[in-house]
Amino acid sequence: MYREITKDLLKWKDKSRRKPLLLTGVRQCGKTYIVEEFAKENFDKYVYVNFEGNEKLASIFDYDLDVARIIKELELYFKIKIESGKTLVFFDEIQECPRAITSLKYFCENMRELHVVCAGSLLGVALKSENISFPVGKVNRMQLYPMSFKEFIIANGREDLIETFDNWPSDRVIPELYSESMQKLLKDYYIVGGMPEVVKTWIETKNIEDVEEIQKEILEDYADDFSKHAPISEVPKIRWIWDSIPVQLAKENNKFVFSHVKEGKRSADLEDALQWLDDAGLIKRLYIVEKPEVPLAGFADKTYFKVYMSDVGLLRAKSKIDANTIIEEKDLYIRYKGAFAENYVLNELRANAIEPFFWRSGNTAEIDFVYESEGEIVPVEVKAADNTQAKSYRQFCKKYKVGLGFKLSTKNIAENMCEQTKTYSLPLYLAWNMDNYK
Repeated sequence: MYREITKDLLKWKDKSRRKPLLLTGVRQCGKTYIVEEFAKENFDKYVYVNFEGNEKLASIFDYDLDVARIIKELELYFKIKIESGKTLVFFDEIQECPRAITSLKYFCENMRELHVVCAGSLLGVALKSENISFPVGKVNRMQLYPMSFKEFIIANGREDLIETFDNWPSDRVIPELYSESMQKLLKDYYIVGGMPEVVKTWIETKNIEDVEEIQKEILEDYADDFSKHAPISEVPKIRWIWDSIPVQLAKENNKFVFSHVKEGKRSADLEDALQWLDDAGLIKRLYIVEKPEVPLAGFADKTYFKVYMSDVGLLRAKSKIDANTIIEEKDLYIRYKGAFAENYVLNELRANAIEPFFWRSGNTAEIDFVYESEGEIVPVEVKAADNTQAKSYRQFCKKYKVGLGFKLSTKNIAENMCEQTKTYSLPLYLAWNMDNYK
C-alpha cells in the first residue's frame, strides 16, 4: 500500500551526509512493511535483523562495537555479502538489544556509506531508559504514523480523487459527483482508521466484523504491552488513563482532567503513566497556548492539555461506537462526532509534519488548532457539521491579526475574509490538502 514516507526514505537514501535512520511509530503502524518494500525496490540485497527473541543475534553486539566485525559476523550468520550502496541492513525490534542502539554511533562514524535502518515497537519508551546509551547527533530520525486519509483514499483505489482535488480552486463549488464519494470515504475512514492491517482487511472484504476483529486484537495487544513493558506500579494507572480517553474527548470542554480518570487521583499520581502512553505513541497531548506568539512551543502551558488517540479507527473501536451509528449519523454519534472530527484533523496535521497547539480564552472562546507556518500563526477551526459561524475564530483573527486561517466542516469549499484574515472554508475531507491553500 502506498505510504507518503517512501518519498522521505528515498531522500535519505541519496543524502551525501546520511546517518543511520531511526524509524519510530506506534506499534503495528507498518514500520517493518514499509522498510521491506523500500528495500525490495531500491537495493540489490536486504538483511533483516530481528532482535526479538533472538539472543544469538544480540550476542554479536556483546563483545565490542567494532562495526567491521559486527558486519562480518552478520554476513556469516545470514550467508550474504553486505555491500555499501547495494545492501540495506534493517535492525528491527532494536530496543531488545540496547548495544545495537549504541552501535549506531559507530556505524555513523566508521561506516556511514552503509544504509542502516532501525525500528522497534515501543521504541519511544525504550529510549527513555537509563540503560540505553543513545547516540545523540549520530542518527537521522523519521516518524511513521497510521495511514492518513489521503493514503486511505489511494488504498481504496481512488487515486483519481487525489488527482482531482490536488489543485482544486477555492472559488469552484465541489459538485456531488466528487463530494459524495469523499464524504463516504471519510465515514469509512472514521470506522476503519489507518492501521495498515485493518485497512488491508477492509479493502479485501468490506466486512465491518472482520475490521472490528482486527481492531480489537490491536487494542488487546496494546493492553498486553502495558503489562509487559511498563513498570509494574504504573500498569493500573496506564489502563485507567487509556480507558478514560474516549469519554474525556466526548466532553464539551475536553480538557484532560486527572480526577476524571480515577476519583481522588491527581496529576502527580498519574503523570508518569500518561507520559508512558505518550512515549509509546498511543496518545498525543495537545497543549494550550493562551498567548499565540512565535515560537508557539515557548508559550505552551504543559499543565493544560487535551489527549487524543493516534488512530481515529481505534478511537471508534475503543468508544464502542457501532459502524452503522456513524454511517446513518444516529443520535448516539452526536456525542462523539466532534471528538472524531478533531482527532481526525489532528492526525492529518501531524501526518503533514505540523505540530499544533490549541488556544482558549477563559471559558468563552477556543480555537481547535493553531500552528506555525513560515513564521506566522495559522488558526484552524473544526466543526463536525455545517455550522461555520465561529465566533471564537472571528475573535481570534481580530485580536491577533493573523493573515491566514482555515475552517473545516461539512460545508462546501469557499474563500472569504474574516476581519483581515484570508480564510479558506474546506470540507473535512480536504484536511490533507490544506497546504495547497495559502
